[in-house]
Amino acid sequence: MMPPSELETAQERNSDSYGESPLQPNLSIAPSPSSCQEALAHQPDTGTDYLDEIPNDVEMSLFEHLEELRQRIFYSLIAIFCGIVACFFAVKPIVQLLEIPARGVKFLQLAPGEYFFVSLKVAGYSGLLVASPFVLYQVIMFVLPGLTRRERRLLGPVVLGSSILFLGGLVFAYLVLIPAALNFFISYGAGVVDQLWSIDRYFEFVLLLLFSTGLAFQIPIIQMLLGFLGIISSKQMLSGWRYVLLGAAILGAILTPSTDPLTQCLLAGAVIGLYFGGIGLVRLLGR
Repeated sequence: MMPPSELETAQERNSDSYGESPLQPNLSIAPSPSSCQEALAHQPDTGTDYLDEIPNDVEMSLFEHLEELRQRIFYSLIAIFCGIVACFFAVKPIVQLLEIPARGVKFLQLAPGEYFFVSLKVAGYSGLLVASPFVLYQVIMFVLPGLTRRERRLLGPVVLGSSILFLGGLVFAYLVLIPAALNFFISYGAGVVDQLWSIDRYFEFVLLLLFSTGLAFQIPIIQMLLGFLGIISSKQMLSGWRYVLLGAAILGAILTPSTDPLTQCLLAGAVIGLYFGGIGLVRLLGR
């Protein structure tokens, strides 16, 4: 047997040669919680949010985009043409519907073919209105691949709200603005002139007032977009109420085909109400 001193010397030599025993676990390789936090803190920040990502992002060349745009415009034009043709064959009930606000008035055809061209005009506006959902669908499908998740969440409420407000503008013009303007003209000339109106001038007045009111009712949607994008806040919108009153009066005078003050005041009042309603909507969104 080896002496104790030589045995200890051999054990020290073996430990120096082979290091720690393989049976003994090396606990020094396990990272500490503080080192994990430091590693996460020093990771590079990509700067992209989940809502700012574009899902199913597919790269397309410029010619592919133009080709897709051409196809969607072609489909939209076909839908508008089909809507106009369908409304032309059913134009008589539409004309009779638009003549209801002018009660007690007789319409005259002052030139050959005047009613025919009025029918084309009515069918054109009606066909465009009928085909508008399909046209709007084509527009959405064209811009949808380039929208982020955050923008896609906003797309649904904007499209739905814009459609409802446009239809609300048509109903408001048909039930309020047009009867008020016609009653003003009829009562003003009562007992002095016979109410015999040109059918072309009448439908020009009615159609322009309908669609201009529908466009004016898009004001809250524009305010919501501006507030969501952070361009202007509800407080800033409210602070400019004096300019809004002046702008509503000017807009009522421009969009109203007639020159009577009653129709202009009604449309200006509707614009002001929509503007302050849009302020409430922007405030509700937290902007």
